[in-house]
Parts: sequence; C-alpha cells; structure tokens
Amino acid sequence: MIELEEAIKINENQINKIKDIGKSIDINALKDKLAELEQKTNEQDFWSDSANSARILSEITEIKKKIANYTEVEKDVNTIFELIELLKEENDKDMESELEKLISSTNNKIDELEISTLLSDKYDKNNAIVTIHPGAGGTEAQDWAEMLYRMYTRWAEANGFKLEELDYLDGEEAGLKSVTFLVSGDYAYGHLKSEHGVHRLVRISPFDSGGRRHTSFASLEVLPEITDDNDIYINPDDIKMDVYRASGAGGQHINKTSSAVRLTHIPTGIVVSCQTERSQFQNKDTAMKMLKSKLVNLKEKENKETIDELKGIQMDIAWGSQIRSYVFCPYTMVKDHRTGYEVGDVQKVMDGNINDFIYEYLKQNL
Repeated sequence: MIELEEAIKINENQINKIKDIGKSIDINALKDKLAELEQKTNEQDFWSDSANSARILSEITEIKKKIANYTEVEKDVNTIFELIELLKEENDKDMESELEKLISSTNNKIDELEISTLLSDKYDKNNAIVTIHPGAGGTEAQDWAEMLYRMYTRWAEANGFKLEELDYLDGEEAGLKSVTFLVSGDYAYGHLKSEHGVHRLVRISPFDSGGRRHTSFASLEVLPEITDDNDIYINPDDIKMDVYRASGAGGQHINKTSSAVRLTHIPTGIVVSCQTERSQFQNKDTAMKMLKSKLVNLKEKENKETIDELKGIQMDIAWGSQIRSYVFCPYTMVKDHRTGYEVGDVQKVMDGNINDFIYEYLKQNL
C-alpha cells in the first residue's frame, strides 16, 4: 500500500505536469479554435465544398479529443488531491486502495498526454510505411532483419495499430531480403519516425558452428503514408511499371497471376513494389501511395542541392552509423545512441516494448 507522504509527492508532481501540458497545448486557445470551427459548420455554404467540410470536421474531432483527454486527466489529478486530504483525516483501507489505483492509472494517462503534445509535425497523424533492409552479411543480417520485423509486429499489436504487409522477399537460407509494411492508426508515423535508421545486433550466431560472436546490421526507412497531397503531382510519363508474379508467404493468389507491381520513378530512380493485394490494380494503387510518400519525403528536404544528397540521408548499413544497438552477448543491453537511453532486458525489447525509446527520442527532438 502506498504511503501518504509518497502519494502527496506524486500528486504534486502530477499537478505540475498537467499545468505544463496545459501551457504546451494552450488549452484555452484550443477551446477558442473549436468554437471558431464549429461556427463555420453553421455557415450556409459549409457543405458545398465536401473536401473542406471533411477537413474541418476532422479537425473538430481532433481538438475535441485533445480537450477531453486533458480535462479527464486534470479531473483525476484533482480527485487524487481530494482523496489525500480525506485520508489525512481518517484511516480508510478501501480509500487507500482506490487512491493507489487512481495514481497508477493517472500516471499512465499523463504519460500518454505528454507524448501526444510531442506529435505535432505535419504528417505525425498519418499511417506509416516502413521498409526493412538487411546490411551486408548474408544470412546473419537477413535473420536480424526478420527479428526486427517481428519486433515491430509485436509493438503494433500491443499498441492498437494495424500492420499490413505490402512487399516481402524471403532470405536465401533464413530471414528476409526486404519487407515493406503499412502501420495504420492515429499517429503511427509520429511514433515510428524515431525508428528510421540503422539498427545493430551483437550476438552468438545460431548459424555459426563455432559459436562465435557476430555483429549484424539492418536499416529501417520510415515514411508517412500520403493519401492526398495537392502539392505532389506525379507525371504518368515519369513512371515505369513492371508486373510479375508475387512470391513468398501470402494468400491463395500468390504465384498464380502476374499481380505484383513494381513502379520506378524515372527522374529520381525511386523504386517501390507491392505484391500482397489480390489484384494488379490494388497493388498499383498501394505502390502509388508508397511512391508519393517517398517523393514527399524528398520534398520535405528540398533545401538540399541534389537528389543524390537527399537519398544520402540514410547512412551506410554498417558500423558507426547505427542509431541503436541490441546486444545479446557478452551482456544484454539495448542502447539508443542518439538519446543515450538504454535498458538491460533485450528480450523484452525484441517482444515489442520500444515505447520508452520512442518517447525519449520525441522528448529530445521537441
């Protein structure tokens, strides 16, 4: 059971945090913005422009959600304060138990609210398109790429995101040569953008009969899914389309028809492919979304001088370029080299528990 003095200190910290969050999101300005947008919905010609009305209604929903989440946490913090005051007057075990549960749930809500204030970039709300490529090293690196794919699959499941495989190429002996998948849900890209970069593994290799320690690398490319961006126009003449038979794990349609699609954007040399949908048309549509996302990523960095420089943002998949290291031997540790955050339970991380790494990155990059 939590001690009263400890509860008082925790509640004081909660009060300070909720005040800081309120200032950060400017709750009063949000309420004013909400009133302004709701007024627009009453205008006579509001529904004449369906695209604009949909955008405004979506913004209203988002603002209401932010205000409701903040109000709920603020109410919980005040309830904790009131319970503490009552417990100062009388010793009630049931009330103590209620206080302990409320403190725990409120701390979780504050953490979630705090993170939501960090996700304010243009595309943070979007779905995420993630591609994993193994580095040099053959089977070792390909197995590591598959381990990372499993990690992000587990993370998505645990955090309420939907993961859909878009393209998959098996490794020669084990693992994978490449995989592209879509993570769908509110702020999927905002969370996963921190994972873009090179990931390094150190372990005793299961593929080495001598039981030697190996270092492997794999890279992640994380892009926002772009469903509608008027600033991005793709000239059909700039696209080369190839079709081929899908391969690898999949549904009954695999290997029966030439439904898989590969698109090459000739001006930039960007190549995207999709093979998991049931028809060539669906695969082409998904591949176009992937291509648009890659072009938007280039556009976001258009202050660079050349396309080569833009494509060079991703460092070599090798030693010294990693954003994070996963060490299984001679000790266990996962360390993010950008933030310095580290944990000792590597298996827990491989099971998808990476939120602390994501949050530390977001806090550092405010």
